[in-house]
Amino acid sequence: MRLDAGYALAVATLHHQGGFARGWEPAECAALIADSAVAADGVFNGGSSHPDGFVISRKAADEAEILSIVVASARRRDGFGRALLAAHLARLAEQGANRVFLEVEEGNVAAERLYRHFGFREVGRRKGYYPKPDGTRATAIAMRLDLA
Repeated sequence: MRLDAGYALAVATLHHQGGFARGWEPAECAALIADSAVAADGVFNGGSSHPDGFVISRKAADEAEILSIVVASARRRDGFGRALLAAHLARLAEQGANRVFLEVEEGNVAAERLYRHFGFREVGRRKGYYPKPDGTRATAIAMRLDLA
C-alpha cells in the first residue's frame, strides 16, 4: 500500500527499530514521503492501520535508489519483507525505473539474501560507510537490479 506523510510517525518508529546508528525523525519522514521524487510503500497485517514495514525509494529519470526498508522485528521471517519489496519493485517498474540501486551493511545476511532473491547483484563496496552505535564503521555493499 502506498504511504503518505500521515504515516511519518509510524515510519520513524519502524526506522528506529531497524538497527541504524541514527534513526529518522517524524518530520524527516514526512518531508521525504511528501517529495514527488519519492515512492513510499508499506505492508500491513490484517486490518491494522499501522504498517508492519515500509520501503522508501527516490527516483531520478529511469533509476531509483532504495533509501530504506524496514520490517517490524515481530514480523521478520513472516514473508513481509519479500511481499513489500516485490510490490515496491513492481511500482517502480510501472513508474519507468529501469535500474534500482541500494546499499546494505556487510554482514546483514537476511537483507542480502532478500535482495539476491530478487536478482540484485553487488556492484561495489564502500569501506567504513555506515556508522555503528559502538563508534565503529561498517562496509556498505552497493547493489543493483536491472528491471528492464
